[in-house]
Amino acid sequence: MREVNVAKSAGFCFGVQRAVDMVYDEARKAAETGRKVYTLGPVIHNEWVVSDMESKGVCVIEDTDSIQNGTNTTVIIRSHGVSKDVIDSLKEKNVTIVDATCPFVSKIHRIVEEKYNEGYNIIIVGNAKHPEVEGICGWCNNSADIIGSVIEAEKYDEHRGEKLCIVSQTTFNYNKFQDIVDIFLKKSYDILVMNTICNATEERQTEAGTIARQSDAMLVIGGKHSSNTQKLFEICKRVCPDTYFIQTLDDLDFKKLQSFRSVGITAGASTPNNIIKEVQSYVRCEQ
Repeated sequence: MREVNVAKSAGFCFGVQRAVDMVYDEARKAAETGRKVYTLGPVIHNEWVVSDMESKGVCVIEDTDSIQNGTNTTVIIRSHGVSKDVIDSLKEKNVTIVDATCPFVSKIHRIVEEKYNEGYNIIIVGNAKHPEVEGICGWCNNSADIIGSVIEAEKYDEHRGEKLCIVSQTTFNYNKFQDIVDIFLKKSYDILVMNTICNATEERQTEAGTIARQSDAMLVIGGKHSSNTQKLFEICKRVCPDTYFIQTLDDLDFKKLQSFRSVGITAGASTPNNIIKEVQSYVRCEQ
């Protein structure tokens, strides 16, 4: 019998579960009242979940220009959050706003806005193209410098003699964040460091690495656009060469696993529990 070890932290985190529940609740209300329901971008980075929401009448739009003025419309802010300008634009359109921003992300918005107003230059450690980072930038007048790697931190030479406030994308790799902060400290910058990586992310990354070290092969389940799932894959691949990134069971090439006696499984914060269980059952039963 193959040993299968599933991470306890795998699957929906608090912020994602909250956002998903809010969308389905609004979809139910809309079915009863005839309201139009939109999410501003995919509410989470999981294609299966977004497709299921669309089947219940929830439409994904990419910008506020697509929204007509009117009181019969609900717009849901996705878990990644948006800029202050986007919120203001929605208010002008007289639509109902449902804010499903992860509370940990909202906390970063408050920090960035406050420290920017206090005269700090904002540094965001994260992926510049990720919607969460784009939203955070919008709370300091899009003036933040974004650092995504140790190499970028080493090359950074702006704002000498000025105050810096360093925050992080909630799903950034914790160890990489510390390495980047250390570089700023060695350069003698006047910095205020706010570790805004959420606790669930740290726990998930630590557990994934532990299971990967103990397993012959590792499966990481999540959406292909999910930043936190990609980080899990990188962590696991570093210690377990036979690590595979899949979105659903359909992506699994079981021939690659047949020779392994132990398989570890983890999943990103946007992966539904039913997909994790389906993969777990298949891997355990197939020999």
